[in-house]
Amino acid sequence: MSRYMDSAAAGRAARALELLHSFTYFAPEVHSELGELGLKGTAMKYVASRVAPMGTVGPGVATATFYNFAPRLIESALPAAWEIAAPSEVYAARIRGVDAAMTRWLGADVIASPDMTEAAELAATVARSIPGVDGRALFAGHSDQSWPAAPHLIFWHALTLLREYRGDGHVAALQGAGLTGLDALITHTASGIGFSAEFVKASRGWTADEWDEAETALRAGD
Repeated sequence: MSRYMDSAAAGRAARALELLHSFTYFAPEVHSELGELGLKGTAMKYVASRVAPMGTVGPGVATATFYNFAPRLIESALPAAWEIAAPSEVYAARIRGVDAAMTRWLGADVIASPDMTEAAELAATVARSIPGVDGRALFAGHSDQSWPAAPHLIFWHALTLLREYRGDGHVAALQGAGLTGLDALITHTASGIGFSAEFVKASRGWTADEWDEAETALRAGD
């Protein structure tokens, strides 16, 4: 028997667990904590909180590691965010928001349950088994952060490590296939799985003209 999970099972697990990381970007508690620091707007909060574990990086680093965001959107957030709060302060605010959001969402009984402790232990075991950080910049930044003490935050941190490790791998695969970040968004939305093209354009900062031009080039095989 192979020691690796088959791709279908891995995909189901990733989709189920992804929600327990990605809520971070939408939870009002996280937005409130980041807003208390002085960060303004969805783009600045998203960019700064996600890249904060890498330190005081500029828009070039964030654009490269996020991969599918328009440079102008990243540039609207950095370095302005670091003039408001240090990366360590942003990351701490993110954790406070995650703590509050998970407590509200799951409830105090679940947060304190043996099941949560077991889930945290399992997720942490998987995350800690990752052999190294080679070529995984966002994963490396997050893996440098101290592990939280509370089980629900251990669980979240482990899932975040797994998500960023997977995302860094996606970037490598896309580059190997000769696809830009915008190309990746176009082909993904064309599959009909996940988010719509209109949502992606708005959230990643691409204009309709840029999208149409890239889509035409893909269809032509350029």
